Formats: sequence, structure tokens, C-alpha cells
Amino acid sequence: MKKTSGFILGLLLSTATVSMAQKFGYCNSSALLTQLPEVKAADSDLKDFQAQLTKKGQEMQKALQTKAQTLQTRQERGEISPKDFEAQAAKLKMEEEDLGKYEQEVYQKLSEKREQLFKPLLDKVNEAMKTVATEQKLSMVFDSGSQILLYADESLDVTKLVKAKLGVAN
Repeated sequence: MKKTSGFILGLLLSTATVSMAQKFGYCNSSALLTQLPEVKAADSDLKDFQAQLTKKGQEMQKALQTKAQTLQTRQERGEISPKDFEAQAAKLKMEEEDLGKYEQEVYQKLSEKREQLFKPLLDKVNEAMKTVATEQKLSMVFDSGSQILLYADESLDVTKLVKAKLGVAN
């Protein structure tokens, strides 16, 4: 029994010693990302892409409104039979549904474009973070921008080192 308890005590002491030797660091990834020129370029590309898609949607909506107003005017003037009015109104309803589908496509396309533009940048930042953590012999690096970090000594902030790895001026 004494041998087993001695082994467990030794194991606990060695685990405590190892955990005390661990080093931690933190980095504000949100602030870091806003300073990367590649992120600014990706943001600009994404806004341009969104503007193109939005413009097309606005044009579709305007055309639909114009058709609806023209149809309403023709009905009020008695220039269209009730049967033709219903048929054209049904066509407009289908166009309205198509516009709704287009809006959903826009959200999907924007999400895909965001992923396409930002994934390589985030991978690059994560790789730089990993390199800094390895060089500094850090066991863990926390993100102070996520507001999960409760306290950290400023000497543990590796943001400047990661910026240097990425070639961003401090």
C-alpha cells in the first residue's frame, strides 16, 4: 500500500513541476488583423463584390416595381382584361420570389467570398502565432481580443512578436 501511495505522490509532484514550468502568452488577434495590409485589401475586395451584388439586386427590384406599377395603371385604365391581369400578376409574383432567392444567393456568395479571401490570411496569422509560441517556448497563447482572458501580465503579450513575423510595423 505504501509503495502505491508513494508512486501516486511522486506522479503528482512531477506533474505539478511540469505544469509550473509551462509558459503562457497572449495576443490580441482582432487588433493584429486590422493592421495587416492584406486584411484591408480583402475587406475592400469584399465590399466591392457586395456592391456589385447589391446593385444587381436593386436593379431587379426597381424593374419589378416598374412592372407592377405599369400593370396597376393598365388595370385602372381598363386596358387589360381581368384574366390577363391575373396572369401578369402571377408572373410578377414569380419574379418577386426570384428576387428573394437572389437575396439568399447574395448572402451565400458573400459568405463564400469572405471565406475565400480571409482563410489564407487567418492561416498565415495562425502559423506566425505558432512559430512565435514555439520560439518563445510557450505552452499556450490566449486571445485577449476574445475577452476570455481574465488577467495577463503585459510581459506575456506576444502580439509584437507575431506582427514582426508577419512583417507588420509595431
